Amino acid sequence: MKSYLLTIWSTLDPIYYNFTRLHHVADYERNKTIFRVRLTKYRGSPVILEDGTSIRKNDVLLKIHLHNVRMIRELKNIKSEVQRALLLYHMVRDDLQCLSSYINGHSRRHEIKAVIGITMLNKGTRRLGFEAFSIQNRYYRLFKQLTCQIINYIAGRPDRNPPCYLFMSTNRLLSHSERMD
Repeated sequence: MKSYLLTIWSTLDPIYYNFTRLHHVADYERNKTIFRVRLTKYRGSPVILEDGTSIRKNDVLLKIHLHNVRMIRELKNIKSEVQRALLLYHMVRDDLQCLSSYINGHSRRHEIKAVIGITMLNKGTRRLGFEAFSIQNRYYRLFKQLTCQIINYIAGRPDRNPPCYLFMSTNRLLSHSERMD
């Protein structure tokens, strides 16, 4: 059943990609990273990040989406949850430099206050530089929980955490990437 759903999802993913205005973040050595992104205006509750960055309604953020079909395919033969989590952690960590370069080269880079993602997979994200915040709107949280649970079912992940926002200020991302050089 899961492989059937993954096949359907793989077929529909390019359509989803086009309709959601997503862009691949390129890596010149491997071609594409695990990130797909788009600019968005923040609609949630005000948030203040550890570095003092204040995120308010209508601020411009770069919304990151993990390329779930690719991620599931790369992780599907790994049975250990610990190994899967470590591989995913390393995939994201290794691609943060490319995300930083993407923002640096973006025509609206000075407007982008932070990157934002929504996930149920928030263990280890703090070590990557992200800060987790709960989703305050209960209807949106329930909607995201449903979509994340479908993804987790197909991926074979038992994670039952509620979805949350992950933020990283642009300043933190850029300084984090400079340290990795």
